[in-house]
Amino acid sequence: MEAHLPVLVVLGPLMAAPLAVMFANARLAWWLAFLVSIACAWFAVNLLLLVQDGGAISYELGQWPAPWGIELKVDRLNAIVLTLVSAMSAIVLPFAAASVSDEVAPDRTYLFYTCWMLCLCGLLGITVTGDAFNVFVFLEVSSLSTYVLVSLSQRREALVAAFRYLIMGTVGATFILIGIGLIYMMTGTLNMADMAERIQATSHLRPVQAGIAFILVGIAVKMALFPVHMWLPGAYTHAPMAVTAFLAATATKVAVYLLVRFTFTIFGAELIFGTMQVGMPLALLGGAAALVGSLMALSHGTDVKRVLAYSSLAQIGYMAVGIGTGMVLAFAGALLHLVNHAIMKSALFMALGAARKQGRDDTLDPLAGAGRRMPITMTCFSIAGASLVGIPLTAGFLSKWYLVVGTFERGWWALAILTIITSLMAALYMGRILERIWMHEPDAGTPTSEGSWLMWLPLVVLAVANLYFGIETEFTATVTLEAARELLGGWKP
Repeated sequence: MEAHLPVLVVLGPLMAAPLAVMFANARLAWWLAFLVSIACAWFAVNLLLLVQDGGAISYELGQWPAPWGIELKVDRLNAIVLTLVSAMSAIVLPFAAASVSDEVAPDRTYLFYTCWMLCLCGLLGITVTGDAFNVFVFLEVSSLSTYVLVSLSQRREALVAAFRYLIMGTVGATFILIGIGLIYMMTGTLNMADMAERIQATSHLRPVQAGIAFILVGIAVKMALFPVHMWLPGAYTHAPMAVTAFLAATATKVAVYLLVRFTFTIFGAELIFGTMQVGMPLALLGGAAALVGSLMALSHGTDVKRVLAYSSLAQIGYMAVGIGTGMVLAFAGALLHLVNHAIMKSALFMALGAARKQGRDDTLDPLAGAGRRMPITMTCFSIAGASLVGIPLTAGFLSKWYLVVGTFERGWWALAILTIITSLMAALYMGRILERIWMHEPDAGTPTSEGSWLMWLPLVVLAVANLYFGIETEFTATVTLEAARELLGGWKP
C-alpha cells in the first residue's frame, strides 16, 4: 500500500464524490467526507515522512514511464502542501457539520459535501501531479466545485460573489492553459521534469517567455495577488463559513505552491530571476498587496468577516515578497507562512462562525462581550489573531521574522520595513476586534452557550497548533529551509 500512496491521496476524494450523490443523505455524505479526509491526511503524513527519509517519490500511472505516461511526483515541498490541505479538510469538516445547517438548504447539503470532495480532489491533484496539463485539469475540478460551494450559501450576495469568482477564475485558468500550450509547442513535452530540462535550450524564444508570462499572471489570479484579487473579498465574505475557513486555508495556498513549482522546478531560478527579472516586480506586487490589504482591513472595521478577507490579501502579499527575493531565508519564510497562515486564518473564520451560530452576526458591535459568554471560542480567536499579527511564541512570528530578515539580506529595506508596518496595522484592526470581544460588557439577552463541541474542538486544535509551532520550531524551520535550498538550487541574486 505504501507504494500507492501518491495516487490514493487523490483517488479517495474522487471516488467519494459520486458516492455522496448516490447516498443523497447529508449525514452519510458528511461521514464519508470526514473519513476520506482523515485517510488523505494519514496518506499525506506518511508521504512527508517517506520523503524526509528517502527523497522524492515518483509514481507512474498505468506503469507508463515518464515522460510518455502521467507521473505523480512527491517531494518535500508538495508533501508539506498535501499534508496541509488534507489535514485542514479533516479539521474543518466537524465545524461544517454543526454550521452548514444554518447556511445551506437541507435538500442541498449532500451536494455540498459532494462538491467539498471534488474540491479536495482537485487541490490534492494539483499538488501531487508531475504533468503540466493535469495541473489545468485538476485546477478546473477544484475551481468548478469551489464556485458551487460559494453559491450554496442562502445569502443572495453569494450568487454575485460566486459569479465574480467564476469570471476571474476562468480568466486565470485560461491564461495558465495558454501558457502551458505555448511552452508545450516549443518543448514537445508536458511532463514537468522533462519540460524543465528542455526549456533551458528554448528559454530565449519569445513563445516560451510569453508562455511563462501567461502562466505567472494566471497563477496570480488564482492566488488573489494584488491587483487581480477582486474575487477574494466577496467570495470569502458571502460563502458559508465552513467554506470560507477551508478555502482560506487551502485554495490560495495551493496557488502559491503552484507559483513556486513552476517558477523554481520548471522554469528555474536563473531564467525567472536572472533572464526575465521577475523577482523585483513580484516582490513589489507583494508589498502593494500587503499595504492595500491592510488598509482595506482597517477601513472595514465593522464587518469582521470582510476584515479577515482583506487580511488574507495582505498575507498572500507577504508570501509573494518572500518568493520574489530569491533569498533562502525569505523564501523559507514564505513557505512557512503558507502553512502558518492556513492554521491561523481558518481558526479565525471558524470562531466567527461559532459566534454567528450563537445568534451574533459578522459585524463588530454584536461581538461585544463575546469573550465572557464564549471563553473557549474567543480565546482560540485571540490566539489566532496574535499569530496573524506575528506576536512572539505564536506560529506567525517565526515566518514573519524569516521574511523580514531575508528581505533585509536582499537589501530591499523598503519592503522589509513595509512588512513590519503592515504587521503593526494588523495589530490595529485585530486589536480593535479583541478589545470589543474582551473589554466590553455583554449585550442583554445574548446567548450564553459556548456552542456545540463540533465547533469549538477544531478551534482548540488550531489554537494549540498556532502555539506549538510558535514554540517548537525545529521541525517546521528545518523542513522549509531545506525545501527552499533545494528549490533555489544554489542560485543567488
